[in-house]
Amino acid sequence: MAIEKVYVYNNTSLIQDEVLAHRLGLIPIKADPRMFEYRQPDQEEGSAEDTISFALKVKCTHNSSAPADATQPDILYKHNNVYTRDMVWVPVGNQADLYPEGSVAPVHPDILINKLKPGQILDLRMDCVKGIGRDHAKFSPVATAHYRLLPEITLTQPITGTDAHKLKECFSDGVIGIRTNDNGEDEAYVANARLDTCSREVFRHDNLKDKVLLSRVRDHFIFSVESTGALPAATLVSEALKVLMKKCTDLSEKLEHDEDS
Repeated sequence: MAIEKVYVYNNTSLIQDEVLAHRLGLIPIKADPRMFEYRQPDQEEGSAEDTISFALKVKCTHNSSAPADATQPDILYKHNNVYTRDMVWVPVGNQADLYPEGSVAPVHPDILINKLKPGQILDLRMDCVKGIGRDHAKFSPVATAHYRLLPEITLTQPITGTDAHKLKECFSDGVIGIRTNDNGEDEAYVANARLDTCSREVFRHDNLKDKVLLSRVRDHFIFSVESTGALPAATLVSEALKVLMKKCTDLSEKLEHDEDS
């Protein structure tokens, strides 16, 4: 869900209407898109099933109780900064009965939308609709997504004493551990190779570089998905897999249909 339409009733700030609308569209909205339908292209007005509406009405005024020697705008003025917490959810239809108060709102309350001077006003109405990231990035609930192969670290020779501690310092915390061997010496071992960040520091040391083998497990992928906050990352992965499975099913049915014809 993302802001698609902005109705500007009054905007006397320095930001133009179209630039302000673009900023508003990129604000992540805390609402489960699975509870809503897609709005039809020829649909002029939204309904409770496909639209979330917000109102934003802020006026900047002088702070009459500000000290005489104050110079900071936050002290001199009231409502000079417009944040996402100033956006008020306006339930459409029976949404107030379906969704508890506070369940529909911007993900972060402290996103700065605009700055005002005394006398300047923002009076807007915003309609959020359901969409997909292919149409516009604002509809994507994923902030970043990437993968890497699982690191594999092999110690080809025992590394003990000061070399063991030096080896530990060559990697991120938790990758290399130190334990006492049967001879009572400190000996290095691989504690958790997954924490490795592709460090090559060990190859700078002539007494260590031939004792360590760095590689990757070719069939072990580590996926990292960061959510914008609209849905938990685990839910995003689960829903993405459902979409992928549906695409595979549709392709399989299409191929079978082509073979039959």
